[in-house]
Amino acid sequence: MRQLYMKQKVFSLSGKFTVKNQQEQDVYFVEGSFMQIPKTFSIMNTRREEVALITKKVFSFLPKFFVEVNGREVLTIKKEFSFLKARYAIDSAGIEVRGNWWDMDFEVLQHDSVIGEVNKEWFTWGDSYRIHILNEQMEAIMIAIVVAIDCVKADDAAAGSSQ
Repeated sequence: MRQLYMKQKVFSLSGKFTVKNQQEQDVYFVEGSFMQIPKTFSIMNTRREEVALITKKVFSFLPKFFVEVNGREVLTIKKEFSFLKARYAIDSAGIEVRGNWWDMDFEVLQHDSVIGEVNKEWFTWGDSYRIHILNEQMEAIMIAIVVAIDCVKADDAAAGSSQ
């Protein structure tokens, strides 16, 4: 089992942050496209090679995000029409998120087998998440899921504040 930590910098307009291991060493670099269409987040390893890409679909009635890992689309996160509370669905081949993913407290399963867990760290400055990787072959997918869900939440919060 491997444990990683993701902390976004509060008030960062560049959309750049890192994912660290338990020894506080950088293991992934995340860079968002600021003021660019379509909006993307690139996840790179320590050699600065892209391992995952999150893209927000342009010209969609409801927000939709595509997640690619190693050049292959693995899942889609899309907002569903709802009158009361924002609801999102995750479409993928065999990957499922169970728990309260809106509060960043959930498990990620592949074909009903837990591959990782995500928990929000409370009482920290900015959004911080602890990511437990149970299947290290799925590490890039786990990081991409956390970044994508966080992006969906930020997009939803920005849309809500502009109304």
